[in-house]
Amino acid sequence: MFFSQVTQPPNPPAANQQQLLTFLAEELAVPKDSLGLAMRHLEQDPGPLPMVLWQYGLITLDQLSQIYDWLETSQPNSLS
Repeated sequence: MFFSQVTQPPNPPAANQQQLLTFLAEELAVPKDSLGLAMRHLEQDPGPLPMVLWQYGLITLDQLSQIYDWLETSQPNSLS
């Protein structure tokens, strides 16, 4: 028997998602239309928002790095 299990990364809580969207719009100047496109894509195929933005060419690799740096410093450390 063959079992296939696909796991999706957990979606961030709504407050964290809103903070991320604010960061993208205000700090990185990602157009709201681009954010809307990425959010619609996530409804069909959940995944990390920064990767979707990058895969669609809506942000640069440098911006992607800045986003992950921001996420690392803005998220509470769950290991402590």
